[in-house]
Amino acid sequence: MATLRLGDIAPDFEAETTQGKIKFHEWLGDSWGVLFSHPADFTPVCTTELGTVANYYPEFVKRNVKVIALSVDGLDSHLEWINDINETQNTTVNFPIIADEDKHIAQLYDMIHPNANENFTVRSVFIIGPDKKIKLTLTYPASTGRNFDELLRVIDSLQLTAHYSVATPANWKDGEKVVISTAVKDEDIAAKFPKGYERVKPYLRMTPQPNK
Repeated sequence: MATLRLGDIAPDFEAETTQGKIKFHEWLGDSWGVLFSHPADFTPVCTTELGTVANYYPEFVKRNVKVIALSVDGLDSHLEWINDINETQNTTVNFPIIADEDKHIAQLYDMIHPNANENFTVRSVFIIGPDKKIKLTLTYPASTGRNFDELLRVIDSLQLTAHYSVATPANWKDGEKVVISTAVKDEDIAAKFPKGYERVKPYLRMTPQPNK
């Protein structure tokens, strides 16, 4: 299958998970979604990652985001692994893990990269909007744990820029100044951004975050 790109509809699927059978689009509903894959159960870096997501779960809920993990192992393996995650990471895994033993979903989302490993999924991340379109994709090597603070930062940016004519600058964090879209004319800024703005260059205009 061709590589999924930003703006593509996230492929729908049915799957068995540790929280029961789901239809992906139906399960997402009107929420944002994070789908992230793991090479296999009982892998050390992924154990820390799933523990981190469990500990961050309230932050995802606050942002109306559903998280779901995927591994090419089966349900019994997932459930046993969850016990290890809960024990070693001092948490409770409270989100579903997809069982994808036949690798159907992994192939649907192009998660198997033969030059990296023929047998296991790479560690992919897909952020999906309520419109079911892919908003972000990331692929990590097996040796590098994912930064979930960064994923929350990206979600904050995506949700902000979906509702306002702004973009977020480098290293932006929630609450900091944002960039006014170049599509907004100078004469329209006052009406759209009553908090004021700074005109650094004709193409670079900064304003306080509009939803704060």
